[in-house]
Amino acid sequence: MKHARIMYTDRMCLIVFEWAPGTDHWLRLSANRDEFYPRPTRPLQQWPEIPGLWAGKDLEQGGTWLGVTEQGRWAALTNVRAPGVGPANPKSRGELVLNYLTSALDPQSWLDEINPEHYAPFNLLVGTPDTLCYLGSYPEVVRQTLPAGRYSLSNAQLNSPWPKASLALEQLADVSHDAPLAGLLNRREPWPDDVLPETGVPMLWERLLSAQFIRAPGYGTRCSTGLNAYTSHIELQEITWNEAGEMSEDNEGRIEIKDR
Repeated sequence: MKHARIMYTDRMCLIVFEWAPGTDHWLRLSANRDEFYPRPTRPLQQWPEIPGLWAGKDLEQGGTWLGVTEQGRWAALTNVRAPGVGPANPKSRGELVLNYLTSALDPQSWLDEINPEHYAPFNLLVGTPDTLCYLGSYPEVVRQTLPAGRYSLSNAQLNSPWPKASLALEQLADVSHDAPLAGLLNRREPWPDDVLPETGVPMLWERLLSAQFIRAPGYGTRCSTGLNAYTSHIELQEITWNEAGEMSEDNEGRIEIKDR
């Protein structure tokens, strides 16, 4: 099957999370990152160049799609599927996650300094154990401090009712509260055409991208991440998948939260 390099699908593409500030278990999160297989990536680990930061790394641009720190800061990113929208020479969206995680500013103050026009369309979550903020850049800029609740985020806006995102909310609600969450978003079948969104890509790709776990020519779900955050520590797991959709690596980490 012939395929084009579709640049609008180059960041983690499905996240579901339960946000519960002020509790002993303040975050549960599961996510899939979809990417071209040739794009070089370093799997989840503590960064030797930035002690106290845990994340995967995009070795092409230097940023990341999801990460946490020993101070309990965390951030995650998806793109918005909007072909042809954005600046001619956009900055890397992965730098947004990295720059927040290495900042000392609170989430709202940090977001206030971001100009979304410098980037292709994106969704961004930035948080601490106490505060979670969302920035969506398309079709209009939305800056929001999120109350406690369960949320999904795919390649549209927060809680957009795409089939795979709606299913993700059900999956998270049904799984045991302390269960590992990597690999939760595991539906590999596309959805019927009559429930698919219209995002400006060819129908063939609309079908392929509708699955939670994507397998397409040269492109697919590269890793699945699970995160459970508690008062004293954060538990992380990342499963890396090969082009056959089989597990090739399983990395886990426990981060003790230090005084902030």
